[in-house]
Amino acid sequence: MADDNASAHAASGEQLTSLLVFRAGSSQPKAVPLGLVTRLEEIATDKIELSNGRYMVQYREQLMPLVQMAGVEVRSQGSQPILVFADDGRSMGLVVDEIIDIVEERLNIEVAGSQDGILGSAVIKGQATEVIDVGHFLPMAFADWFSRKEMRPSASSQSVLLVDDSPFFRNMLAPVLKAAGYKVRTAPNAQEGLAALRSGQAFDVVLTDIEMPEMNGFEFAENIRSDHNLVGLPIIALSAMVSPAAIERGRQAGFHDYVAKFDRPGLIAALKEQTAELRRAA
Repeated sequence: MADDNASAHAASGEQLTSLLVFRAGSSQPKAVPLGLVTRLEEIATDKIELSNGRYMVQYREQLMPLVQMAGVEVRSQGSQPILVFADDGRSMGLVVDEIIDIVEERLNIEVAGSQDGILGSAVIKGQATEVIDVGHFLPMAFADWFSRKEMRPSASSQSVLLVDDSPFFRNMLAPVLKAAGYKVRTAPNAQEGLAALRSGQAFDVVLTDIEMPEMNGFEFAENIRSDHNLVGLPIIALSAMVSPAAIERGRQAGFHDYVAKFDRPGLIAALKEQTAELRRAA
């Protein structure tokens, strides 16, 4: 469904993101990174139940709460489109009015959001589009989605430094890492990331974007490697696009691993592997 713009962006080296575009509550399109969505479903409305004032549906042998965005009404007949988000055995259905398209675009949020659940607006397929904050809606299904007792960081939890110039990705990934039991500190650029590393606070792993202004991820990794106090620190690169040339450039810079930005299971697996290596080395 992507158009020729995707090829032009790829040729210029810009990072592209697969985005699900939909309508919910208004005519203005909304979008969410497709990698965060577990499934797209059309649920028969006669399967939707109202329990304790909340809409639910029996989904894969479990009751799945349905969450409505502002202005969205659950249909009374026909079928209801929903976006399913799932993690660690739990599922939430976000009720939408219409699923429009799946596109490949450079995600550049140009105007910050002014309402809860909206990170901001970006130009997608030539139209101003609201990018939703999934992290706002998940706790509306389960209040403890990000803070279940068994997942709360303990004194022995591994500490992660997340460096990314995009507030969207920092806001998206930090709760995922915290839910997996990691202590997380974020930095909006490589310079602040280096300052954090040299502040005396101990970190077990660095997660860094590659495409950043002033100092990119490769240069950031090289700076870390040149500091004798940080030379052994594992660095995992986050990228929406991974090519053989980039992997080789990253290997030379000192990256230990590459993970796609929306590959949550892959990210947690890479973190576990690196922290396990640290424990073995200790």
